[in-house]
Amino acid sequence: MNSLHAKFTNHAYPRHSHQYYVLSVIANGRQSFMHQGARYKTSAGGVIFINPDIVHTGETVDEHGFELISIYPTVANLETILFDLTGRHRSAPYFKEVQVNSISAARNILFLHQTLSANAPALETETYFLQAFNQLLKQYTDASFREQKIGNETQAIQKARQYIEERFRLQVSLKELALHVGFSPYYLLRAFRNEVGMPPHEYLENIRIRHAQKFIESGASLAQTAAEIGFSSQSHLTRRFKKIIGITPGQYAAQFQSKQKTK
Repeated sequence: MNSLHAKFTNHAYPRHSHQYYVLSVIANGRQSFMHQGARYKTSAGGVIFINPDIVHTGETVDEHGFELISIYPTVANLETILFDLTGRHRSAPYFKEVQVNSISAARNILFLHQTLSANAPALETETYFLQAFNQLLKQYTDASFREQKIGNETQAIQKARQYIEERFRLQVSLKELALHVGFSPYYLLRAFRNEVGMPPHEYLENIRIRHAQKFIESGASLAQTAAEIGFSSQSHLTRRFKKIIGITPGQYAAQFQSKQKTK
């Protein structure tokens, strides 16, 4: 899924169309565009939804220009997301409104853009995508679906937890985890949070940090620790470790060594 963050002062898009969706937020300024014979003007905070193959333009309203943040999901992207949300194959959704003023819709699109830019682990990215698109698709498209009531899934979630614990060094995906227990990804996400108190990606992160503590206590270097437990870099380990433990891995190592000397 592609994305864009750009500022325009005098550029004007001519009439054109895309084979993919355009979900945009005007971050600053004002933007104008033609869409199926109607003229729209969008101010900062406004949201634009353009379906595939719809002819439209895009230009500035005044000399101040505008700042645009967009994501471009394909038809296949949204069909897959709908399947992950519902567990059923559905046709591509259609956005019913071309322009809305909604803080929540803008926040979701900005969040999706940020997630794409962050190159986060698959389990985390899939979780955020399902949460954000669940709201966008329910509220603004013709896709009609309800969240399935969560049953007693203790046994299945225990199986999922064991899968994560055995593969904490690997890049486990939500789809992979859902397939392992026979749920749709979104149902698993909701059932896991209901049973454990946190989503799967946070559970995986906690497992990794527990192992990081053991590696540090054994005298392993921080770089070796990061590599052994599945973090992409030492700085990645440091950020996650401090988030959960409250201090950096280096500080943790120093404190542990100090305690060992006093014994």
